[in-house]
Amino acid sequence: MTAINQPPAWVADAIFYQVFPDRFARSSGAPTQPYLEAWDAPPTNRGYKGGDLWGVIERLDWIAELGCNAIYFNPIFQSASNHRYHTHDYFRVDPLLGGDEAFDALMAACRERELRIVLDGVFNHASRGFFQFNDLLETGEASPWRDWFHINTFPVEAYGRDDEAATSYAAWWGIPALPKFNTENSQAREFLMTVGEHWIDRGIDGWRLDVPEEISTEGFWEEFRTRVRHKNQDAYLVGEIWGDAGGWTVPGTRFDGTMNYLLTGAILSFAGARSIDWDLAGKLNYPLSAADADGFAEAIRHLGAIYPFETQLAHLNLLGSHDTARVLSILGGDVKALELASLLQFTLPGAPSIYYGDEIGLLGGHDPGSRAGFPWDMEEVWNHELLDTIRSLTALRNSHPVLRGGALQVVATASSLVVFERSLGEDRVLVAVNTGEPASNANFEMTATTSETLWGAGGITFDGGSVRIAMAPRSGAVWKISG
Repeated sequence: MTAINQPPAWVADAIFYQVFPDRFARSSGAPTQPYLEAWDAPPTNRGYKGGDLWGVIERLDWIAELGCNAIYFNPIFQSASNHRYHTHDYFRVDPLLGGDEAFDALMAACRERELRIVLDGVFNHASRGFFQFNDLLETGEASPWRDWFHINTFPVEAYGRDDEAATSYAAWWGIPALPKFNTENSQAREFLMTVGEHWIDRGIDGWRLDVPEEISTEGFWEEFRTRVRHKNQDAYLVGEIWGDAGGWTVPGTRFDGTMNYLLTGAILSFAGARSIDWDLAGKLNYPLSAADADGFAEAIRHLGAIYPFETQLAHLNLLGSHDTARVLSILGGDVKALELASLLQFTLPGAPSIYYGDEIGLLGGHDPGSRAGFPWDMEEVWNHELLDTIRSLTALRNSHPVLRGGALQVVATASSLVVFERSLGEDRVLVAVNTGEPASNANFEMTATTSETLWGAGGITFDGGSVRIAMAPRSGAVWKISG
C-alpha cells in the first residue's frame, strides 16, 4: 500500500517505452484507411500514417525484449489530429487506433507480459470538435456549456482568421483548435476528474499530465491526485514540466515526478559537448551547453537539492520525446555520444524512458521530423550496435536493484571524466564515464578492495583506502565493488 503523498514503488523499477500511436506500428490485419501517408514518407503535421493499437499489440514483444516493463502512450482518445492532443471524446479510444476493442485487447496483452500502461492526459484544453465546445459554436449564448470555457465575445469565431478566434475565446498558446477549459467551473472540473478516474478503472497504471502548469485553479491537481489515488493507490502521476518542478512534486500532493528535461539537458551537455547540433539545440525548451565533468556533477548536485530522493526515483528520465528533435540528431549524429548519454540515463536515479525508434538511431528534426514511422521493414537503416547497447543497459539496470534504488554520490571528476557511486545496503557500484577524446584518470579515497566489471571496460585499482580509475577515450564502465 502506497501512502498518498509517496510515489508508487514500482516506478523506480520501471523502464518506459514511449509510443506515438500513429507512427509506431500499423496492424497487418487492420482495415486499410484511404488517404494515409506512406509509412516511410517524411512525416507531416496533418497526415495520418495509420498506426494503431492493434499494431502495438503485434509489437509488444519488441518492447518487452528490449527490456522495458512500462509504456507511456501519447494521447489515444478520439481526435481530429495525428498526435491526438486535440481531444474530441475523452471516454472513447480513437476509431483509427482500433477503438475501445483494441484498447481492451492491448490491456490484456500488456498484463500477460507484465507491462504497465501510462496514458497522456490533456486536461488544460480540448478541441473545437469536443461536444460541449461544439454546442457552444452552434447555439452561442444559449449553450448550457458556455461557462466551461473562457469566452470573450459572441458569436464565437472558431474557424475564421486565427486573430479573430484568439480574441473570441481563450485557447492554449492562442491556437484556435485548442479552446482552454475553465477549470474554475465546477461542472467542467468534475468532468475532468471523472475522466481521470474512468481510465484508472479501465486498468491503466497512471497519467502523464500535459502542460499542467497552465491550470492555475487552486486545488485542481491536489483533487485530481486524491481521486485517482483513491481508485488505485499505486497510480503514477507525472507532469510535463520542463524546468524546476520542485513545487509540483513536493510534498507529494500533486505529482510523483516530472518529465526530467533538466536532467536531459545535463546529460546531453556532457555526453555531447563536442557534437551537439546547435541549430537544433537552439529550438529546445531546456538548456544545453558544452559541459565538462565538473559542470555535469554540479548539475546533478543541483537536481539533488531540488528534489527529495524518493522524488528523484519517480522522475521520467528521457533523452528524447515527441516534443524534441530526435536525440541522435541533437547530438549531431554522434552514436558514441548517445551510447554514453544512455549509460548515464540508465545508471542515475529515476525511471529511464526510450522514445520509440531512438533505440535504433532514428534521425529527425523538430516536430514533425521527430515523429516518423518506425521502419520495421527496413532493418538496413537500423543501427544494430546502438540497439545492442540499449539492450545491454536495460539488462544491467533490471539485474541490479542498486541502480534502481541506490543512493547517489559523485566521487570524482577530472576534465571529461565523472565517477559516481550508487549504494543500497551492502550493494555498491561505481559508474565511470569519460566523454572526452583523450584518456582520463581519477584518484579518490574510498573503502573498497575488490571489483567486478558489470558493463563496459576500464581500469580500476585499489590501494589502501584509495581508488584509481583509468578510462580510455569516450568510454564508460560499471563495476560492482566491495570490501
